[in-house]
Amino acid sequence: MESTPIEKITDSENKNLRLIESLESFKINLNSKESKNPTEIEKKHVYEVYDKIAIHFSHTRYKPWAKVEEFLKNLPDNSFVGDIGCGNGKYLKVNPKINIFGTDRSINLLKICRENIINSQLFSADSLKLPIRNNFFDAIISIAVIHHFSNDLLRIQALKEIVRILKINGKFLIYVWALEQQEKKFTEQDNFVPWHLQQKYENNVVVNTLSQGPKIAKDDQINCVVYQRYYHVFKKGELENLISQIQNVVIEKSYFDHANWCCIVKKVHN
Repeated sequence: MESTPIEKITDSENKNLRLIESLESFKINLNSKESKNPTEIEKKHVYEVYDKIAIHFSHTRYKPWAKVEEFLKNLPDNSFVGDIGCGNGKYLKVNPKINIFGTDRSINLLKICRENIINSQLFSADSLKLPIRNNFFDAIISIAVIHHFSNDLLRIQALKEIVRILKINGKFLIYVWALEQQEKKFTEQDNFVPWHLQQKYENNVVVNTLSQGPKIAKDDQINCVVYQRYYHVFKKGELENLISQIQNVVIEKSYFDHANWCCIVKKVHN
């Protein structure tokens, strides 16, 4: 599955895959002093898309990654842990000896969590403005989340929120997609990655129109609709450089895992 650089997502070369509109109306100045609110890219190509593809997406995300599982299992019993951007909740059951809370922007993914995990502790929230008091969690995981933010200001804001709600000496584990991965080939860092949603997940309703944005294209040949998800893929060292802009943390470990750059980070003071 190929990605499309953000500057090049106009009409597809595949005649059966027609994008409704070009990206021009969604471009932003990544160097401007934007507010700490999501842009139209996050709204149209992350939030709306994941709510739409939630069931199909969940069916492809069921096995925890070993190093994330190891991080959670090594936490002290009864630790309070946050899974920020928990998706379908595949990490919520990894360690029954901890108290883990899941939050996500997608209501439909949270519904799947609730259905699959009895007594799960869940709430909907924007990871840019988490409704949690300071110094609450002993540990936090953020797995494949902040690469969905379209500029550094928002990525840093999301990191600051994680640090704010983490206790002093607490640790968080973060994963972001890597530019240098082998699974997908990227020529640019900012991309739209297609999701081919089978029509059985659309309740047999074919999507023919779209009010705004290049979110959907029909592909009649393979009987699906195609949604475009925004990703910023990180170069080696970029995640560490971003984290280093937060003054009250230290990076304890950096590594590459499952096509992601990853860091374990410790909060040293408020």
